[in-house]
Amino acid sequence: MQNKEYVRKQKEDRPVVAICYDFDKTLSPDDMQAQGFIQSVGYDVADFWIESNGLAENNDMDQNLAYMFKMMEAAEGRVLFTKDTLLACGAKVQLFPGVIDWFRRIREYGDEHGVIVEHYIISSGLKEMIEGTPVADEFEKIYASAFYYNAKGVAEWPAQVVNYTNKTQFLFRIEKGVLDINDPGVNDAFSPEDIRVPFRNMIYIGDSDTDIPCMKLVNTYGGHSIGVYNTESLDKTKVYKMMREGRIKYFVPADYSAGAELDSLVKSIIDRTATNEALEEIHFRCKKETIDADTQSSEEVQEKTSLLIALANSVSFARTHEIIKKLSQYSSWSSDEKETLFRIAAVNSQIKYIINDVDVRLFYCRILEDMKGLTESAKIIKDLLESCD
Repeated sequence: MQNKEYVRKQKEDRPVVAICYDFDKTLSPDDMQAQGFIQSVGYDVADFWIESNGLAENNDMDQNLAYMFKMMEAAEGRVLFTKDTLLACGAKVQLFPGVIDWFRRIREYGDEHGVIVEHYIISSGLKEMIEGTPVADEFEKIYASAFYYNAKGVAEWPAQVVNYTNKTQFLFRIEKGVLDINDPGVNDAFSPEDIRVPFRNMIYIGDSDTDIPCMKLVNTYGGHSIGVYNTESLDKTKVYKMMREGRIKYFVPADYSAGAELDSLVKSIIDRTATNEALEEIHFRCKKETIDADTQSSEEVQEKTSLLIALANSVSFARTHEIIKKLSQYSSWSSDEKETLFRIAAVNSQIKYIINDVDVRLFYCRILEDMKGLTESAKIIKDLLESCD
């Protein structure tokens, strides 16, 4: 099978802030399935979840796979279980205040402050229903559970299941710009300066325990985790718990309106990111210059060593002059290198014989100039030079 060519996002010339959202009770006040679909298949919402969770518990089954199976089972004979059906259900999903224009508004704020803002969904809900909402096009990528559909468009099998533990893999995909769920490039090693979206530039917004692995990961690596609570009930029980346990850095009402607490908080994070990434850029530039200098220094040492060996072994005046010319190109010499130069001159009759030639004389005089103390070999060469004056 021929390897697929995956499209990957490349590092930008501006810092990128990735805002990652859970969906149910984060962008929407309730579970998406409970806002039309469950009722359409003749179920009471509470009864549906009791049966779904019971199915998972009694069969050692993932809870998300259980609800997907239960949806298919409950729809049989009542609703044609197609992608179009789920998209239509998604169109009925309610959103918290301000969500509709939030994504555009925050992107524009980022642009004004030299930061690229990208929005991502990481949800255990259904991708098809999220794609039916009026904000679906605002996201760079929607990572959520999804179905496989047959040729007639009817759901037959889970194509993707996202639970609270495997949510974290998508953060690593966003970090490296490797967004396709089948792209093995997510396992490639990247140097820190080549990472497209460092974790310190990630914001994770969620509402409950199912978001904890992502929140913890983002927090651990310097990012920002925000807990949100319902704007009507104002129940802070879950965000208090997450705050006590160090899962989140901040909590605010799930109000995405302009000027609301969340709006101000995220804009402050963008401001901080712009400043911090400017400093990171300076750091990486200094780091690169140091590495380049070390590499250059290493090459210089190797070249000097080769020339010193050649000088010690020279048996002709022409060859000695040629080597001295190359050595004269270097202005910096270590104490050990200087001692080697003097020792070679003291024992090599070739050098002693032509020590008064302009090039040889100038070279050794320059080496002697900044020496605070003279070794025995250096004294021999100094006396030899003075005797030729």
